[in-house]
Amino acid sequence: MLSNLKHLYMNNIYLEIENILKQHRPSALCLITETKGSTPRKTASKMIVFANSEIIGTVGGGAIEKQIIADALQVIENNTPIKKMYQLETDLNMHCGGMMEVYIEPLLQSNNLYIFGAGHVGRALAKFAKDLDFNISFFDWREINFTEEEISDYRFIKGDFFESIEKTIFDVNTFCVILTPSHEFDEQILSILGKKPHAYLGMIGSKRKVEVAKKNLLQSGMYSNEEIARFDMPIGIPISVETPDEIAISILAKLIDVRNSKNKS
Repeated sequence: MLSNLKHLYMNNIYLEIENILKQHRPSALCLITETKGSTPRKTASKMIVFANSEIIGTVGGGAIEKQIIADALQVIENNTPIKKMYQLETDLNMHCGGMMEVYIEPLLQSNNLYIFGAGHVGRALAKFAKDLDFNISFFDWREINFTEEEISDYRFIKGDFFESIEKTIFDVNTFCVILTPSHEFDEQILSILGKKPHAYLGMIGSKRKVEVAKKNLLQSGMYSNEEIARFDMPIGIPISVETPDEIAISILAKLIDVRNSKNKS
């Protein structure tokens, strides 16, 4: 009976992981890999921690679980796995006095790529980015005819840009690309996204459009010159491009550079 309950618990955890990956929820899996002495849970016990500190499962409760949750939140933020040893008595003042080694792994190691505007460049960018471990979401208010392959590969948030943004989760691993058909929309979206957590924020546009956007952001009092300088505009790496595919490749090259540089830091 106990063996059946353990098997059911493990299966439920794995089913939860599958659901989390489908929902693109920032989270981490905590797995006890070794124990010595008296400990509240034993090897192979698992817990999932979400970015809002909610949990599924348990690795022991009390001080040890509180510390592992705190470490898991750092793993989610840094998007990097860790293995850590906890001495229960000396580190956490737990009288059981044993030792637990825990492996903590981010469940979403790929980065969320939010594309605002599902036009030619946006769709070309998604086509290339999907093979490079980006989770792609399109934001657009228009009726767009996507292929069956696109529908299965991407997530779509249809409706007002600004309402959609407020309903969406942003974190330090989020990449945002602004490619709408409207200069006004682009600038307004940039102004809002600049205050959201993100790894990258870029806006398409000519040099003149970018200069106007910078001037307006500065005059609004919301951003300093230093903050504005962190936005990638004109978007992408500076190579000679013409077609939507070429523009998309220049953008993707920049995304890869930012992601890889972030992972090395």
